[in-house]
Amino acid sequence: MVFSIIVVCLDAGDRLRETVESIRRQTEQDYEIIIKDGGSTDELTVNLLKEYSENDDHPPMMACGEQEWPHNHGADGRLRIYRSKDTGIYDAMNQAVQHVRGDFVFFLNCGDSFYDSHVLARVKEQTERLKDADTKTPYIVYGNIYEQKTGTLVQSNPVIDDFACYRNIPCHQACFYDAGLFRERGFDTGYQVRADYEHFLWCYYIARAGMVSIPVAVARYEGGGFSETRENRVKSRQEHRQVVGRYMPKGKVIKYRFIMALTLAPVRTWAAGNPLTAAFYQKLKGKLYKYIKG
Repeated sequence: MVFSIIVVCLDAGDRLRETVESIRRQTEQDYEIIIKDGGSTDELTVNLLKEYSENDDHPPMMACGEQEWPHNHGADGRLRIYRSKDTGIYDAMNQAVQHVRGDFVFFLNCGDSFYDSHVLARVKEQTERLKDADTKTPYIVYGNIYEQKTGTLVQSNPVIDDFACYRNIPCHQACFYDAGLFRERGFDTGYQVRADYEHFLWCYYIARAGMVSIPVAVARYEGGGFSETRENRVKSRQEHRQVVGRYMPKGKVIKYRFIMALTLAPVRTWAAGNPLTAAFYQKLKGKLYKYIKG
């Protein structure tokens, strides 16, 4: 089993190095790293990409797009670099997925890192059990993330159902996707902020992917990125309404909006994002999830 780990970047500098090195520290070695660069121009990022491309025993390959770039397969042939223009993060991810050779796809943003050096080993143990039991069903295997901004381990919902799809799906830094799901369909780039959310719902409702929660802290999430600007938070709410309207009947959407209002969703969001209250909130949420899972 091979994990295809995709890192997209644009002028990321040392944040790219931090992310890539967290992958290289993994004790599980069955992985490939695909770096998709959108055409970085800052000196630090360009030099870092060149560093990763040094000592390549393979001839240069044509990158996706117009530029030729010497790909680094390294001593073990696991790192490849593709440079081309893209229209944004989801287009970059779609381009990178075209070069995947592994069984499961994982996206790790620049500045994010694996939680520790044993993440892939733990995930592999869980996914091999799934494939032994059922080789036909595509799976999304997901764990938890550590949020650096609040210093808190954020627990993903252990049961994915309609309400979970409306309210709180795992973020993509927690998810390992069966590669077949992306061979069938990539991200819908018509969504600027919520394309990963829309794709998850497509996997659940259309592709009928199995959703498997595992007790693994997967990634250290940097936060404060593209989707968290004030403008994009507004866009996120707009696109959320569009996506749920695409996959859920109107009556169910109205019902879930009422439940969210009744349970003080804005207050809970504030508590989850406040460093002073986040740990307590996650502890309570963890107890509720244990009850739900039974």
